[in-house]
Formats: sequence, C-alpha cells, structure tokens
Amino acid sequence: MGHKVHPNAFRLGVFRPWEANWFANPKDYTKMLHEDLEMRRIILARLRNAGIAKIETERSSNAQLTVTIHTAKPGIVIGKGGSSVDQLREDLEKRFGNRVRISIQEIKQPELDAQLVAENIASQIERRISYKRAMKQAILRTMRSGAKGVRIYCGGRLRGAEMARREWDREGRVPLHTLRADIDFGRATAKTTFGAIGVKCWIYKDQISPAARRLPPIAEETVPIAEIAPQPELVEALVPAAAPEPATAAATAPAAPQAAARPKRTRAAAATTAAIPTAATSAPAAAEPKAVPKPRTAASKPRTAAAPKSKADTAKKPTTRKKADS
Repeated sequence: MGHKVHPNAFRLGVFRPWEANWFANPKDYTKMLHEDLEMRRIILARLRNAGIAKIETERSSNAQLTVTIHTAKPGIVIGKGGSSVDQLREDLEKRFGNRVRISIQEIKQPELDAQLVAENIASQIERRISYKRAMKQAILRTMRSGAKGVRIYCGGRLRGAEMARREWDREGRVPLHTLRADIDFGRATAKTTFGAIGVKCWIYKDQISPAARRLPPIAEETVPIAEIAPQPELVEALVPAAAPEPATAAATAPAAPQAAARPKRTRAAAATTAAIPTAATSAPAAAEPKAVPKPRTAASKPRTAAAPKSKADTAKKPTTRKKADS
C-alpha cells in the first residue's frame, strides 16, 4: 500500500509509446542511455523558457540521431531564421560525435499537457503568487479546454511556512488504475528563496480503446453465433416436411387393421398360439409396438386353460338331466 507508479510508465505498451526508440548491443547500451540523458539535460537547460513538454529520440543504423522536440513555443526554439536550431544541432554533434537531426512539433493545446501545466504553476510560485490561486486557475483552464479530470499536488514549505506540508486540489475524475484511461502526468520544481516546492499534475483526457484489444473478443463471440444460426433454418425445413402428414397417415392406415387382425386370429385359435415358437412371435413384435402383442398373448393363455373347464361342464350337464327324468 502507498507505492505510487508513474502513470506514463504504467501505460507503456498499452497505448503509450516509448520516448526513446532505438536498439543497441549489450556493450553499447549503457553508453547510448547516458548520451540520451545528457542530451535531454542540455536541451532543457538551454530552452528552459520554450515550454518543452517532452523530447523523443530515435537512432538509425547509419549512426544518425533524430531528436523530436514537442514545444508550445516553437518560435523560441527555432529562433530568427532557424539560427538557434542550427546552433543546437552543431553543439550536439560536437558533444556526441553523431549526426543529429532536429525536428520540432508544436503543441496546440498547452492547457491539456500535464508537464506544461506543472511548469506554469511552478513559475507562478517562484514569482510569489499564492499556490492556491495558481492551482485553481490552472484547473479552470484545463477543464475548459476539454479535460475530464485534473488533479494538482504541491508539497514543500508553502507560503514560507516552517513546517513543510502537502496540498492538493482536484476536479472531475482521474482513474489511475484504469489502463485504458489516457492520463498525462507531469512534474516540476519551484526553486524559491525558502526552499524547493514540488508540483505534480495529472490530467485525464478520455478512455482509449485500441482496435487491437477490441477485435479478438468480437471474433470469439461470432463463432458460437454462426453455429446457432442454422437451427431456425432447420426448423423451417422441418415444418413443410410435416405438412404431408395426411399422405403418411393414409399409408399407415392399412397397417393398423393388419395389426388388429393378428390378435383376432390368436383369439380364434388359442391352441395354435401356444404352439408358435418364441422366435416367430418376437419377429412381429419388433415390427409392431411392444405394448400391443404382450397383453393379448397374456389374455389368450387363461382362455386356453378355460377350454377344458367348459368340457367338464358339458359332461356334468347330462347327469343333472338324468336325475330330473328319474
């Protein structure tokens, strides 16, 4: 808890690119890294009042260094007739021994750049302006320019107090844990007579949803939909097939009397049904419903047993008649 992560570094690779775009061998990596750091220090020290937001570097295979300067005041960086840019290029080439190419890009909305907002507040604090007033004015300008949230933090001997403290102000929302949130972060230091005062600024512009992150879930969702889609067509194909039911009923109509005629024969000839082998009876049972032959064969068996009882009754009847005659 309490460990803060740099918002720009936290989103590297998600949608924010690196400020240094080059590759190096393990032996040359340390040298090139220190060259980049020193080059940034030289440019920022020389063009301190030019409103530089960030510096991007790129190295090509032919030992050429491309430096891109993002500034809100390109006129100060270029100078009269480009004299200051040429002088800066010559100094960097002498210092590092590589060919240097400088390109300048203008920032059209400096109120939406966190680094420029922090530097503006720090310069006001150095000029003895109240830090509360500077923070509120910066927040108002940033929100009017289209930001969705701003947070500004100042820490140090505010107003020359003996005890250092921290003050912050916020407007809107700043979702630091959302990777898709486009949050710009910048910090600056105000060097006053009573000590250094640090200024931090977070600006939340909008959520960014890259197409690369959005396409895979859509492709996965379309697979089951394509499998389910043919089912209504199968149902529609089965509905017309069910229409010729009268024809099938007519075809099956003659089969019903045949099934009904077979048990009649068993009723008429009970003795013959007992003599039929089980294999022969099982064959029609497989073709007909299983429930039809079983109860009828069971009913025929007690009738075969009742046949001798009727013969005994016929034998007793004449005896009763003889007694009546006597």
